Amino acid sequence: MKKILFLLMSVTLMFAGQCQYEVKKLDVDWEAYKTPLKLGVKGTFDDVVIASTDRSSQDALLNTATITIDTSKINSKNAGRDAKLVKAFFGAQGVKKITVKVASVQKKIINLNITMNNITKTVPMKIDFDNDEVEAEGYIDLADFDMLPSLKSINKACYDLHKGKTWQDVKIKFELETQKHCN
Repeated sequence: MKKILFLLMSVTLMFAGQCQYEVKKLDVDWEAYKTPLKLGVKGTFDDVVIASTDRSSQDALLNTATITIDTSKINSKNAGRDAKLVKAFFGAQGVKKITVKVASVQKKIINLNITMNNITKTVPMKIDFDNDEVEAEGYIDLADFDMLPSLKSINKACYDLHKGKTWQDVKIKFELETQKHCN
């Protein structure tokens, strides 16, 4: 009995003080551009899931993270626009999800492997750390993902509103808030 109690205490002490990082919040924002004046249209994705295989530190969580974005859950604070984006943009080529994996993290740059339309591209983004908060921001070119047919489709659906011009670069921003939990 003493050996079992000693073993249990040893295991408890061994795991005491181990910490795990949990994702408290993850927002994925986007800004697309319309009209010859390049006016911005902002929105978010409302169904974003993050999975990570190592949560022993914030760096480990980032380096093993995979983010899955459901493209049917768009929120630009305009229901009509959201429906057009789902149908005329993502629906034009059957893009139901976007997957993002962290390729590498340096001090000021994060390289993300973004998969959209079955094409994966490494996209460098500026990254800022502020304690438990991480913010990454950068741009994608829709041509890199063979999404120009979708761009043409949304431009046609919104031709008058966009004054005949929808831009192919899109600003992407990830805002991640973590929380440290220790045993």
